[in-house]
This record gives sequence, structure tokens and C-alpha cells, in this order.
Amino acid sequence: MRAMMNVLIVRTSSMGDLIHTWPAITELKTHYPNLRISWLAEENFADIARLHPAVDEVITLAWRRWRKNLLSAATWAEIRAMRRALRATRWELVVDCQGLLKSALPAKLSCAPLTGYDRQSIREPLACLLYDKTHRVDWSLSAVERCRLLLSKVFGYQPEGSPRFGVPAAARPDWLPPGQYAVLLHATSRASKEWPESHWIALGEQLSARHGLQLIIPWGNAAEQQRANRLAAAMPQAMVAPRINLIEACGLLGHARAVIGVDTGLCHLANALNVPLVAIYTDTDPSKTGVVETAWATNLGNIGQCPSVDVVYQALLARKDMQ
Repeated sequence: MRAMMNVLIVRTSSMGDLIHTWPAITELKTHYPNLRISWLAEENFADIARLHPAVDEVITLAWRRWRKNLLSAATWAEIRAMRRALRATRWELVVDCQGLLKSALPAKLSCAPLTGYDRQSIREPLACLLYDKTHRVDWSLSAVERCRLLLSKVFGYQPEGSPRFGVPAAARPDWLPPGQYAVLLHATSRASKEWPESHWIALGEQLSARHGLQLIIPWGNAAEQQRANRLAAAMPQAMVAPRINLIEACGLLGHARAVIGVDTGLCHLANALNVPLVAIYTDTDPSKTGVVETAWATNLGNIGQCPSVDVVYQALLARKDMQ
């Protein structure tokens, strides 16, 4: 193997998917410290890729924005710029860890050997037509384990032990009040994944009264901000967070005494930072895309199931560092 090899990892979106890739990156770099690892990611999630200390460069694309203006000259100018960026490096290998056409197509623009999952292992088998080599990975495994197995097969080693995300917490945000706090991640992508507001209020009251915790409530859009304001008004010692970026979120979650959240990318970020975490699922199966269960983190609920306040509270008390 040469002194340095350039490898491009492709995982464009969304936040949780990029975070699920971190353990595979950590393990790959452990086995091959001479790799120079770059990452192709959507512009809105590029900071997630940048947070991993083994990632040397992040190349961005903006498919979510481009697809709304495909006839625009500015859009095609940006696509050509992305292609130039991909071809500016001689890649020994490009690995599509996502297995979708939206990831395989830009990966192919690199003009480098491209590998990924085989047609039995991904949601969009057409993507396999663009790969030079494919690998079988059991579809029933969690997203984290599937990515670990893919990279281990591509580079020829065996995954060992529990997943290690390998990302430290960012700096504690200056706007936080002094003292310990819990973060309530109430916002998610659709209403069916939400936990009732009355449940959040009851849980917040217990965390404040029994543990003296300040309650921090983040948000991402106008509707979420309105809900955050309602929750904060109904809870003691509650504060609505200002709008934060992903780097600031890494600091907010990484220094929390506890995190409770629904099916959202920020739960996976808290999971990676080894803080006491309870992830609540009401419309998705956590065995596929839930957080990695550890002494710090656990999943509750499932499709059509809504955990009670007491179940969530007791699960939180059982987490490491909450006893």
C-alpha cells in the first residue's frame, strides 16, 4: 500500500444516515491510518461529515436545491463545479455507502473505481449498474452495522467490538445558562413520529423538580419554534434554544446531563456523544434505524406504540451517568 491513499466516502443525506457512517469511518481509519478520507455530502449536512476527525476533506453537492431549478444555468454551473472538485483528486477508490441513484450518480462523476452494495442489499438496485464492484450485506442489519460491514468487505478486515463513533463534543455554547441541563428533542419530520406535548410537559416537570435540571428545547423551523415556545411556557426552568447550526448542536448535546428525543437526526448525534439518551419511536422500527443501544442510550416504542411518561423517565434513570 502506498504512503497515502485517497478514498472518497459517499453518503449524501440525511443527518442520521451520515452519523450512522461515523463508526465505519472510525474503524476504517484504525485499520488503515495512511488513508486520506474525503466525504461527498449534501451541503446542509456537510458539517456532520466535518465533525469526524478522520475526515480530511468534505465535497458538497446540493441535489435538494438543484432539483427545484434543474433548468437554471446557475444550477448547472454548480454541478460542473462539483464535478471538477471530484476530478481534482486521483481517487484510489470511491465507496457509495448510501446505495441510491442520488448518491451513485454523482459518485460516478469522480471517474474512479466505484464500489457499493449489491442489488440484493439496497433499496434502489439500479444504482448497482453504476458500480464497478458490489458487496452483499444483510438487509436486516441496522444502518450502522450495514455500513461497518460494507467498508470492512471493501477494504478487507473484520469489524470488531461495539461501534465507536469517534467524534468528540464541540464547545459548550456560550448562550447556555450555568449548571446542568436536559435537552428535549421534540421536533421530527412528520406528525406521526411526535410524542404528545402533554407527555413532554409531564416529563419536564419531573426532570426539573427531582433533578434540578434546566430544560433546553431546540427547534428548526417556525412550527417547531411555536411548539417549543408552548412547551417552555408550561414547564419550570425551561428555555427555548436560539437557532443553532450542527456544530453548535454537537456542543449542546455533548455537554447535556440527559437527552430525550423522538425519531430525529439529533438523537443520533447525542448517541454518538455518549450522553444519557432515551430515543422515542412511535411510527418507525428502531431495530432498523434506531440509536445504537449502549449503557448510555436506549430505544423505546415502535410502529403504533407510544411510550408513557413513566416508562421514558424510568428508562432515563437506568442510563449510565444518571444513577
